[in-house]
Amino acid sequence: MNDLLDHALSAHGGRERWARIDGLQAEVTLHGPFWAVRGFSDKPFEETVTIDTRHETVRFSPWGDSRTDFVFSAEDDVVELRTAADDRVLESRTGIRSTYRGYGPTSPWKPLQVGYFIGYALWNYLTTPFLLDRPEVVAREGAEWTENGEVWRRLHVEFAPAIATHTARQTFYFGNDGLLRRLDYEVDVNAGAVVAHYVSDYRTFEGIRIPTRRRVHRRNPDNSAGENWSIGIDIHSVVAVGQHPAR
Repeated sequence: MNDLLDHALSAHGGRERWARIDGLQAEVTLHGPFWAVRGFSDKPFEETVTIDTRHETVRFSPWGDSRTDFVFSAEDDVVELRTAADDRVLESRTGIRSTYRGYGPTSPWKPLQVGYFIGYALWNYLTTPFLLDRPEVVAREGAEWTENGEVWRRLHVEFAPAIATHTARQTFYFGNDGLLRRLDYEVDVNAGAVVAHYVSDYRTFEGIRIPTRRRVHRRNPDNSAGENWSIGIDIHSVVAVGQHPAR
């Protein structure tokens, strides 16, 4: 038993409610200087993202323009561009995680690489903390951390290789109310960038508590966050796209 994880799951809506949801669709805006550095966009861009909560699959509609969608499946290790109208595969790539090897902090990414990064990240974010309850994930409580006048409890988490995520070992910080405040990780596909990622502005969608504001900062050697953030993610709405009645 992990009482911190149990507390977090209850605070975010509970295991029973989450078990009834098969998929989520979110309206998301991504912005910040990071995207231009990677050669993608220097302006905020909006995406409709649909995820399967059981399996790590993600679809962006549209992707690039109104005629094209992006699809990622961790189970099949494949990313695809598909036509929005009839779902034909236009471009496909397996083993995309290996394509980031040798890239530096400012190396431009190709569209499929950008899609993979955003895809696995948003799947992780939208399924947290319930993701931490999966059998492929090991979580143990660590020492407390004080920040912003609050004492946060920390979960040190290790993900199995089958889960596409930023890196295998991450740390999640929870307030006394059980809600996530921050997560720390290194980004394997982003030249090992060391990150402190803050979440806030919780709203309830489909009975699940979801933070609608995310800001990603560089993490300093003393575990504090750098002053400026590089990636911003704002979630405007979330709806269930598949659910079944309580048993």
